[in-house]
Amino acid sequence: MRNTVRQELVARQLDEQIAARFPVGRRLRVLDVGMGQGTQALRLARAGHTVTGLESDAEMLSGAREALAGEPEGIRERVRLIEGDGRETGVHFLPGSFDVVLCHGVLMYVPEPDPLLAGLARMLAPGGLLSLLVRNADALAMRPAAAGDFTAALAAFDTDTYTNRLGLDVRADRLVALRATLAGIAAPLHAWYGVRVFTDDVSNEAELPGPEELARIFDAEDRAGRTDPYRSVAALLHLCGVRG
Repeated sequence: MRNTVRQELVARQLDEQIAARFPVGRRLRVLDVGMGQGTQALRLARAGHTVTGLESDAEMLSGAREALAGEPEGIRERVRLIEGDGRETGVHFLPGSFDVVLCHGVLMYVPEPDPLLAGLARMLAPGGLLSLLVRNADALAMRPAAAGDFTAALAAFDTDTYTNRLGLDVRADRLVALRATLAGIAAPLHAWYGVRVFTDDVSNEAELPGPEELARIFDAEDRAGRTDPYRSVAALLHLCGVRG
């Protein structure tokens, strides 16, 4: 449920930003840094865009390659997968090589994100779109509180680190800090959304509901992710910067 909601909401929001910035039918050059299983990369390739996926985890990359192998030839031809670190985009690509750069679910694993973000911004052509999905440090108390762990909830107010569901100690980001960073790297924040306002505490093992109920969940999450004050307490923040 949690990943399904995440991918659906990010897809809606990303498509909205792409439609607002680029002419209809334009084939975009997309870079997906830390692409994971490749959900958004493959979706954009199916829409006709040329996609490069950069992933440092060999197991994730293998899964993405398997998923790509199941696609029609025309889609496979539009996708290039590279093993590499997102902090070293300059090793693989020339500045200004992409119209859209995605970096979803990566910053929480990077102790010092500013150099990574500066490198991503350099990859964008003028007017290009930078899409970031980060853990919301201003909402870290929400998940433990929803689970009834108020000791952890109280501790979460005073930190930007947390233990994720994989058992890893990682960090979260604050909107105000990322807004300043994006302005400083010439890709100022253009729009932002909340992702998983209502469903973040759902168990990993929970089965998906039927299509009608799932559609209602999507619509409720979509509405909350665009509406104050709900979006401010979402588990994840989706930030969209535009290269000046």
